[in-house]
Amino acid sequence: MARSKIHVGLEIGTSKICMVVGEVKADGSVKILGVGQSKSVGVRKGEIYDFPQVRACVKDALVKAEDASDVEIGSVFLAVTGSHIQGVNHQGSFRLPESEDTIEPEHVREAKEIARSVTIPPDHVYLHHIVRRYGVDGYHHATSPVGLTGRTVEADFHIVHGIRSRIENQIKCVREMPLDVDELVFSPIAAAQVALNREARERGALVIDIGGGTTDYALYTDGLIEASGCIPVGGDHITNDIHLVTGLPFSKAELLKVREGDASGDPARGVGTVKVSDEKGFAEAEVKRQLLNDIIRHRLEETLRLLVRKLPEGALERVGMGIFLAGGTSLMRGFGELASDVFQKDIYRPEPPELSGVQASFKDPQFTTALGLIRYAQVVESDRAPKRGFLSRLWPFAR
Repeated sequence: MARSKIHVGLEIGTSKICMVVGEVKADGSVKILGVGQSKSVGVRKGEIYDFPQVRACVKDALVKAEDASDVEIGSVFLAVTGSHIQGVNHQGSFRLPESEDTIEPEHVREAKEIARSVTIPPDHVYLHHIVRRYGVDGYHHATSPVGLTGRTVEADFHIVHGIRSRIENQIKCVREMPLDVDELVFSPIAAAQVALNREARERGALVIDIGGGTTDYALYTDGLIEASGCIPVGGDHITNDIHLVTGLPFSKAELLKVREGDASGDPARGVGTVKVSDEKGFAEAEVKRQLLNDIIRHRLEETLRLLVRKLPEGALERVGMGIFLAGGTSLMRGFGELASDVFQKDIYRPEPPELSGVQASFKDPQFTTALGLIRYAQVVESDRAPKRGFLSRLWPFAR
């Protein structure tokens, strides 16, 4: 009889560090046992720049997650991001020997090896090799074509890679807890596990996870991942813009953005001024609402249009379902209206209704990636047994 399995996901973000403990039951349902959160210090644009501070934040999240779940955590699925991470598609093709016309497992393996052999920079390392589809003599197949008759077998992969040293820093931080890393997961691929159901993937959907320092994206069309990537711009850049224009301290600019800002572009929401008080409650400054809203909208619109330019040509025409917004910055008032203006598509905010044990506050879009790690772990568990040696092949210090 199948047993339940406990998985742990860890996201080291620019604004927060989140560790979530989930139980995958024998019937496939998922129950969230506990969550540990800590304010992130020492991370910029999704990458570690102050190792001791980040290590302390991760430790704090670990303690909270263990207390909340009553589980002793030994390993995690780790989300990674950063503008150095790239996603590309590559196809491999293998022609059968003249004396053979039935596709055997070794023929498919040859095609897969050719497809996986993408030339990457010498300082990069592979994160994902995701099979998109197979083909026989140019005709697409969703599953392995072993046993079919044909002359040429193809394999189409989505391959994700990034700079080794930057990824090693995150692994090292986790190892010093000490915790093992079950697997590395590119953040938008994790987010898509929760954000998109099968219908959304089939009809075409774009997941945009906009956090404090990065904007991650994953595009799915015809049920397959078509593109993924990261832009080093997020909510902190909006805060910095407000700081530079108004002269307010960064902390005050952040509060002003969250409490009063609006990205919709609606003139009715830009009437009047906002009073900013000092620590003693006295008026310190006044900011015109229209100015505040313009700063926010311009930065967010620039970010979304930059993302559009990174998508494959004609990709938005294949997005039939719509745009799924995740990440803390997606909670900005009016962001849905802005995204609708930019993409001219239906806008959604993902929720995980099929998960049990989730506190209401944990179901908002800023936790999509953390929850997605549990779903990703569930898929890995069903496809194959977890490989303890996964990281040791790439990073010698990983157990």
